[in-house]
Amino acid sequence: MDKPLISVITINYNGLTHTLDFLASFQKVSYPHVEIIVVDNASSEDPGAIAERYPNTILVRNPKNEGFAGGNNRGMEVATGEYFFLINNDTEVAEDILDVLLERAKASPKVGLICPKILYYDQPDTIQYAGFSAINPVTGRGKGKGYLEKDLGQYQIAEPTQLAHGAAMFIPRSVVLEIGMMAELYFLYYEEMDYCERIKDAGYTLWYEPGSHILHKESMSVGKNSLLKTYYMSRNRWLFLRRNVTWPLFFFTAAYYFAVALPKNILVHLTQGEWSHAKTYLNGFVAGLFMQNIQENLTLVHHENRN
Repeated sequence: MDKPLISVITINYNGLTHTLDFLASFQKVSYPHVEIIVVDNASSEDPGAIAERYPNTILVRNPKNEGFAGGNNRGMEVATGEYFFLINNDTEVAEDILDVLLERAKASPKVGLICPKILYYDQPDTIQYAGFSAINPVTGRGKGKGYLEKDLGQYQIAEPTQLAHGAAMFIPRSVVLEIGMMAELYFLYYEEMDYCERIKDAGYTLWYEPGSHILHKESMSVGKNSLLKTYYMSRNRWLFLRRNVTWPLFFFTAAYYFAVALPKNILVHLTQGEWSHAKTYLNGFVAGLFMQNIQENLTLVHHENRN
């Protein structure tokens, strides 16, 4: 009972090198009772090296790419642990990560999700995540605490936070059994924020835990200036608001979006000469407007492959 089984779940999508680096970092983790599950989201490259190098790893071969939420859900479906640690494959972890997160989770039955401090892999003295403010129901924007600040120990106190970071989320199985799994209609981005709202609505708290950390390479599978990222960030920001903001407040949300957010973002892309991004942003917004549950847009993938 002191060392319950923890299921570590990560997704691989054409990121074999990063996944192998991730698994290598987990060999140094001090916690003794772990199962590691890698969900391969129908990669074009053969993920067989994962099982060859790390035979104790559970490899789930997904027949299609189901995105972030779907991939993690498939992992949770086969997980047997008392706790789930959903973590990106483009990360490396500190040795004590599971001990620290488990201790926070066991502090109260109302702890629903815990995120560690997240630092940048290429700049390990720089903070990516130290907590997050609530999403503004009108603008759809939130603010990351400590974002891009040098880590001087200024965020070393564990505290409740409004939103998690999808790169690393530690969740008791009991919470997942109560509220269900992540909404798969998002595919990429905002699904963790939607999940956070559901966890809080069920009466649980989210925690930022700086007692340990991960190093995040960020946007390795999608790309930092990807059309896919532009599409799904546009689509899902609106989708999130439609699912989580109620009337009459949603009237002001819609007014802001049509009058400010939509023209502003398209104009920024156009002034930077990013014509394809402007069009993709508009397409994403329309998809979110009509609640279209679209899987990965292969047209965008082919376009990016040509560039």
